[in-house]
Amino acid sequence: MDLFEYQAKDLFAKHGVPTLPGEVASTPEAARHVARNLGGTVVVKAQVKTGGRGKAGGVKLAHGQQEAFEAASAILGMDIKGHTVHRVLVAAASDIETEYYVSFLLDRANRTYLAMASVEGGMEIEQLAVERPEALARIPVDALVGCEAAKAAEIADAAGFPADVRDQVIAVLQQLWVVFTQEDATLVEVNPLVKTPDGVIVALDGKVSLDENAGFRHPAHTDLIDRDAADPLEQRAKAKDLNYVKLHGAVGIIGNGAGLVMSTLDVVAYAGEEFGGVKPANFLDIGGGASAQVMADGLEIILSDDEVKAVFVNVFGGITSCDAVANGIVQALAMLAEHGPVTKPLVVRLDGNNAAEGRRILADAGHGLVELVDTMDGAAHRVAELAAAK
Repeated sequence: MDLFEYQAKDLFAKHGVPTLPGEVASTPEAARHVARNLGGTVVVKAQVKTGGRGKAGGVKLAHGQQEAFEAASAILGMDIKGHTVHRVLVAAASDIETEYYVSFLLDRANRTYLAMASVEGGMEIEQLAVERPEALARIPVDALVGCEAAKAAEIADAAGFPADVRDQVIAVLQQLWVVFTQEDATLVEVNPLVKTPDGVIVALDGKVSLDENAGFRHPAHTDLIDRDAADPLEQRAKAKDLNYVKLHGAVGIIGNGAGLVMSTLDVVAYAGEEFGGVKPANFLDIGGGASAQVMADGLEIILSDDEVKAVFVNVFGGITSCDAVANGIVQALAMLAEHGPVTKPLVVRLDGNNAAEGRRILADAGHGLVELVDTMDGAAHRVAELAAAK
């Protein structure tokens, strides 16, 4: 889960990372109020989860509360790279002598953590990494040791931080590591980390991505969810503990196992080319449990998607046998029928453990909307055909 800048800086402040005071506002009048409380010059910054805010006009200096009101009026409602601005951060402005860059991230390729730092901050770090890779220090961090003083000093020295700010940067790196580990983040980034004219190091901006798989350890992280941008179907699925991702297509997908579901998305997209570009409508992995309730929850989410015209249930029986899956489908359809007619066709492919019995159960149920197909490719072709016909 990516955080807004104001949320990232709240986490920074919580763990002692030096930041400037500020508050988020969702109306121009609220921005005026924050500016009045802060006094002096403030910066009004669009809160969107994308870069390029400054170039798009989403960052403005304001000398006093009236200018803050006007800046917020101009920024709120803007579209920045497809992101609508619903909030602005009104923060105390600071003169900048030098801009730096520091971050910690999960290095999946090398199965470790990585610190990156540069004395050339402010620009897009991806651009710097391509154009001048020697200007970006990359230091692996052992998860068992962490970023203690010695490691923080190694990072600061590798990046070439000058002596007058070295100790402050070392302290900030250690504090950022605390944010990274204690909040279960996959990325903590400060760009720019600035030196003010009086020699103080401050995190002027912040970016944090949290590991949602660790959410059970952080109940407060639910307050950080962007409700405005969250897909309502995904939110309903999450409330039912379903592993669901909304896509934009006509074929609802249910499978057991992430690999199988990903393969199903591919074969449906390929088969759909024959029928005018029919595409998958979602990713839904029911895992090893295919009880009637799990199946009903999954079908209820998928069938309530107006874009879905047909559903493909693709299950390879392993620990969960296909007869249990078949009984789950039959019972789920009965449960859903109690709340209204089910009108969208289901194509079911069962293979693996007890597949013959599972197919027999579905055949004996004689549900008019359920169609059995033996192969994965054949089922994908059939469900794309049904979706195209709707």
